[in-house]
Amino acid sequence: MNQKMTGKPSIDKPWMQYYPPQLIQGLAIPEQTVYEYLMERCPGDDVAAIHYYGRDIQWKEVKEEINLIARALRALGFKEGDQIPVFLRAVPEFIYLLLAAEKIGASILCRDNTIEENIEAVKKSGAKVIIAHDFLSHEELNKYRREAGIRGAVLLSPLRSALRTGMPDYCWNYLESLYTDYPAYGPCTMSWDTFIATGAQFEGSVEAVKDIDRPLFRAYTSGSTGPSKQVIHSAHTMIGNMHQMNFYGASSDFRPTWMVTQLTPSLVAVVVAMLLMPLASDKLLILSPFVAPEDVDLEMMHYRPNCWPLIPMFIEIVMKNGRVPDDYDMSHLFSAGAGCEAYNNNQLKRAQKFLKDHNCKARFTTGYGCSEAGSNMSLPLTAHPIKNGNVGIPMPLTTISIFKPGTDEELTYNTMGEICQCGPGTMIGYDDPLATQRTIKIHSDGSRWLHTGDIGYMTEDGTIYALTRGEAPRYGGGSLETLPMENLLADAEIEGINDEFFVIIQDPEHHRCFLPYLFVVLEEGYTVDDIREKVNESLEDYMQPVDIIALPERPFFHFKTNRIGLTHDIEAGKFNHR
Repeated sequence: MNQKMTGKPSIDKPWMQYYPPQLIQGLAIPEQTVYEYLMERCPGDDVAAIHYYGRDIQWKEVKEEINLIARALRALGFKEGDQIPVFLRAVPEFIYLLLAAEKIGASILCRDNTIEENIEAVKKSGAKVIIAHDFLSHEELNKYRREAGIRGAVLLSPLRSALRTGMPDYCWNYLESLYTDYPAYGPCTMSWDTFIATGAQFEGSVEAVKDIDRPLFRAYTSGSTGPSKQVIHSAHTMIGNMHQMNFYGASSDFRPTWMVTQLTPSLVAVVVAMLLMPLASDKLLILSPFVAPEDVDLEMMHYRPNCWPLIPMFIEIVMKNGRVPDDYDMSHLFSAGAGCEAYNNNQLKRAQKFLKDHNCKARFTTGYGCSEAGSNMSLPLTAHPIKNGNVGIPMPLTTISIFKPGTDEELTYNTMGEICQCGPGTMIGYDDPLATQRTIKIHSDGSRWLHTGDIGYMTEDGTIYALTRGEAPRYGGGSLETLPMENLLADAEIEGINDEFFVIIQDPEHHRCFLPYLFVVLEEGYTVDDIREKVNESLEDYMQPVDIIALPERPFFHFKTNRIGLTHDIEAGKFNHR
């Protein structure tokens, strides 16, 4: 770079060297509603916007549905500032509801945790009606009525926008498994068709005054790394994120397809980066929400998408199932990577080999982001190998730097600290003002920074290395950093280990100190005793695990490695650790 470096990434912004001038010239966040943003980029009314189980849905129909649903929401009594609880999978109607809520000045509220946590969210919202699929059980409906105070529910069939013949048998099987013997019924329920009919008859005022900074989308963090928190985004912050990555997965030769499998719109990244972003960048959005996680490989081979948002869970399933033939050509996939959580060198190596063996030309990459940042914070445009925690460079309008944890003291390159973000995709805040103050801090220069709690560093060219979640000192010395510890074992290529990961728990005997437990998936015929010596040799003294525990496979919760569940199991004495 020609400019003189100050040693402060937030000033130097060395990552901008990787962005071509033609991409960043005039790249400013438009002050539009999400609806305006999408319509400005609509390729034409007669162009298919969404493919849903055998049916192409044109942009013309998308617009019509949004307007009808906005009227229907008004007819139900929803108004500006209200929260609308929505418990839908990633069906076309979810997208319509989000944009209809924006029209009337309301916000969509999503949560996909336990029924008790979902009820808590609805109760806090003050809403009297929820919107759910018709597989909502009558027992659950009654719980919402008794404990959250709702008066009724609008129920949507997952097949409303589908061609029944377009749904494969394995999707049918999954969908049927969601229904109970006693689905919700009675005068407290309203069918989707009746809901729409009320909108067609509504004659009052519909659209609220435009305000791109009012709450639009409320979703809860997964709870996989700690207590679940409600994250609030506006049209401004959602566009602030997606506008920086509209070029991702693009092609000048043809219109790419973009498939979303299983992942629910209760996750911010799903809504912003996986549903809205492809619609805003002229890709055909293929929705397949009713496929069991273990069958995502079948959907990949069925649709042969150009872009498929992957998570570690999905790529592991594709490799593990053994149903993808050796001669299957994956060259249709021209973007491949895993977001959602850290991916160690062993996982990366196996995934890249699998893609190469199946003629996929894409480099398998890892991403970095969070709900609070509106989804992605980085893009994989770095020249460095994708390993050792490399998650790419900041998006073009996003500033990322490393700070002394919990402070506004910015650190220099190659120095470990807390990864912090400043950019247009940053959430409005949590629904808890105190939690917001702890996470979003106004620094001495007046800038607004999101403190992620993640620990890592940045190199001189702006490449970010995300290594662990929070500081975890071990009694006696040393800091337990999850990914570097896993990578030491991955690079050692210990015979008998197929997969490995650490779970860091609080040390019950030493305040503010932590202990590491190693979980492994072993090759057939191997035991923990067969690998123990090599594991110990590969790790520093302070990294030595309290115990090594074999599992049949890596467990997942909310699509992430279920470290929080394993933590509870350890603390409850489920494992006979040493």
